[in-house]
Amino acid sequence: MTEEVKTKQMGWEVARDLEKEKETIFKRIIPEWRQVKAAAGGIGVFFIVFLIGIWLAKNPFGPTVRIQSDWVVAHGLQGDQWRIIWSVVLLAAFFEFMDASAGMGFGTALVPILLVMGFDPRQIVPVVMVQQGVAGLVGAFLHREFENVTWKFNPMSETVKLWLMIGLVGCIAVTVSIVGVYKLMNVDKVWIKLYVAVLLLMMGVISVFQSRRERPYHPNRMIGFAALAGFNKGVGGGGYGPVVTIGGLISGVPVKSMLAVTAISEGTVSTFSILVWLALLTSGVQIDYLLLPSIMIATMFSAVAAPYMTRVFPEKLWKVVVPAYCLVVAVICFWKIAPSIIAKLGG
Repeated sequence: MTEEVKTKQMGWEVARDLEKEKETIFKRIIPEWRQVKAAAGGIGVFFIVFLIGIWLAKNPFGPTVRIQSDWVVAHGLQGDQWRIIWSVVLLAAFFEFMDASAGMGFGTALVPILLVMGFDPRQIVPVVMVQQGVAGLVGAFLHREFENVTWKFNPMSETVKLWLMIGLVGCIAVTVSIVGVYKLMNVDKVWIKLYVAVLLLMMGVISVFQSRRERPYHPNRMIGFAALAGFNKGVGGGGYGPVVTIGGLISGVPVKSMLAVTAISEGTVSTFSILVWLALLTSGVQIDYLLLPSIMIATMFSAVAAPYMTRVFPEKLWKVVVPAYCLVVAVICFWKIAPSIIAKLGG
């Protein structure tokens, strides 16, 4: 097999070819008609899930209840009462845009903030799973349409192999973490916040050093990163994107295509985790979909715009943006959780 054939099977050459063909941002900023239609289709999918979210927020099933978290008590919501929470919409819109374009930040940054705002993990984690499942799978489609990646099955490209490997390992890990943390161990949410924040800081520091040089492609390294990311996803709904994205860069995957691989892998693992949560409902675990309509409104446009921005801006820019944003998210997380951690340690 020639080197040329091997290159064509990787799945990330399309992004590099696009930058060679359309060398400036202004040339890449004009989308084709098929890409406009793809974006409209993505918005339609999110709108449908938004309508489903309204229905679920009214607690139509026995295991779905209005959990009396600090925020809910402060606003006097009970039973099937719900509302669009515009502060959550604004926060989720920003972090979803950065998550879809930089490969991280939605669950990782938003979850600690929502916990500090007074929401219960059972109001946050299942909703984040639904959002990330839909956003990841739609995002993977849009990344392909905007020529950031190629998903080739015959013969199988490296991008598809990475997705299947990361997705399989992540599904196993997310099952272990959800069952262990929320069913067997009933871990205090303070320690969930601290764990996610510390891990994010570690990945941020690693990403800074990684961005300085190119690395040879070593796909087997992704097994460990996939397991750690899946465990994080089940524990707190976040901490997946930073580990997989930075792990991919360390493993030698070009940044634009790694963002697409992260999107489809997180979508796969999040979708699977929804099934795990549904299984737990039969054993007495209760969840609350109060936040789902607000978060889906936020996702509707930001998740579609992000793959387009990945296409427009050059690869070298994303090599700076991704590690820098990882550190920013780490700082935000520690800033939000520090008071509750100090209070807990102080007894």
